[in-house]
Amino acid sequence: MSQDRRNIYKVAREARGLTQEAAAEKLGISDSSIRAYESGQRIPPPEVVDLMVIAYDSQLLGIQHIRASAEMARSIVPDVQELRLPEAIMELLDRVYGFVDAHRDRELLRIGKDGIIDEEERPTFDDIVEELGQIVEAAMAVRYAKQGPS
Repeated sequence: MSQDRRNIYKVAREARGLTQEAAAEKLGISDSSIRAYESGQRIPPPEVVDLMVIAYDSQLLGIQHIRASAEMARSIVPDVQELRLPEAIMELLDRVYGFVDAHRDRELLRIGKDGIIDEEERPTFDDIVEELGQIVEAAMAVRYAKQGPS
């Protein structure tokens, strides 16, 4: 698992305000297991991550775990960044309005109405799909945004 960011398990636990000991008790595992997961020595098994998602009240942790533990998932599951709610909403609306203002919705309709993407349409279609992926990521960031005062 990539260690270029803070450990996702530790971040989720701390966001819930739990000590390692309290988390271990809630999860029914040892303190040493928590330390191993949070130091990157071991990756928790799916059943432990399921319990963490519930105990830490963090669906985002589930998404991050899936992306971190499977190469295929990184190509399918969006990389959702945890933002504060106002930032997440502004990012989503900026992407949606930019998409519509650039008439990408109309281009997509034009390309797809015949059910065939020809060689000439392919680059535009691929660009539009990429933009839609960014909108999906922004929408997921709204769903998992930090709420409350900044």
